[in-house]
Amino acid sequence: MFLDNVIGDRRPVSWVLQFWPVLASSFACALTATWLCRKIAMRFGFVDKPDNLVKTHKVPVAYLGGVGILAGLAVGVLVGFHVIQDMHMKLIIQDMQVKVAFKWLLGILGGAAIACSIGVIDDLFDIRPSRKLAGQIVAAIVLLCVGIKPALRPFTDFLNLPVPVVVETMLDMGVVIVFVLGAANSLNLLDGLDGLCGGVTGIITVAMLLLAIHLGTWGSSETGDPVRIIVCLAITGGVFGFLPFNRHPAKIFMGDAGSMLLGFCIAALMILFAEDIPRWWMASIVVFGLPILDTATALARRLLNKRPLFVSDRGHIYDQMIDRGMPLKKTVKICYLLAGMYALIGLTMSQIRTRYAVVVYAAVFIISGLVVWKKGFLKMEGLRGAVRKKEDGRPAE
Repeated sequence: MFLDNVIGDRRPVSWVLQFWPVLASSFACALTATWLCRKIAMRFGFVDKPDNLVKTHKVPVAYLGGVGILAGLAVGVLVGFHVIQDMHMKLIIQDMQVKVAFKWLLGILGGAAIACSIGVIDDLFDIRPSRKLAGQIVAAIVLLCVGIKPALRPFTDFLNLPVPVVVETMLDMGVVIVFVLGAANSLNLLDGLDGLCGGVTGIITVAMLLLAIHLGTWGSSETGDPVRIIVCLAITGGVFGFLPFNRHPAKIFMGDAGSMLLGFCIAALMILFAEDIPRWWMASIVVFGLPILDTATALARRLLNKRPLFVSDRGHIYDQMIDRGMPLKKTVKICYLLAGMYALIGLTMSQIRTRYAVVVYAAVFIISGLVVWKKGFLKMEGLRGAVRKKEDGRPAE
């Protein structure tokens, strides 16, 4: 049957239960830290002020939510160290595997701290985009330094292309940097409504957790399996500890600190899923489908309307829903459903052969693009405005 291979025979599902303290500790810490960060932000005036153009909230809202998420992630990873050490004591994982797992987790935590720090500086001082990109590249290099990189051999072997070691190293660097920049900035662009970026990221990480559990029961990697599960649980706990304060009306924003942090962590996870078979990597990319679609729509819209690529506007999918009269809460719920749809497609297609999954994935993104075009989301009024509806409910020309 189609789902016969969902649960492997190498490890029982109960193997995952030993990691539950990671989720519990990251959630509790993020919940407490976010509350504390809000108090600090309000005390020292670290707030996001409305501008009635792109920032449409009514009153100043505290920043530093990303720091609360980072605190949850850090505590979750540290608890994960203890779980791995306990597995080592029970002879479940060997010395070398423990060292590699610790190195990978430290690299992800270190890169996340760099991404979050750059975001905090941008939230408070509004630095140049080039400097933000430089910080994101430094975070990506941290992943490379600890050995987190994609397995490109399956692709080159399939194409029967001999690749010299130097070229393979350069390709590894390019892929990791592109994924970190792409994911960090995609989630940054998605952070435009109360509860939107955090909720969508939560859906994405839960889907990636299910994929990680699937690989774990098959014993895909003695090192990669526990690392993927720990990172997924730590991010999930951090995000859900932050969300109670970010629901509409938001009491605190994650800011660039949170969106860049989460984007970095999602990029690291996608690269970890590229450890062996290409279809797991592809599935994780499709799970991240909504941020990819929103970013592609925003960039295409600016290009087609000859607008600056790096000037904020109300051209994102969620902005256009709001500007066409849809209530904020309904817009957020629809985005959650869209994120869930891409997550379900990615998880389902991970169970079929790569050659068939590629066809389905291509069809999904082509259909998504056609829907965006047909609904008029690529049109634009003025420099920053979305196309509003006429009185008869149709988009204005």
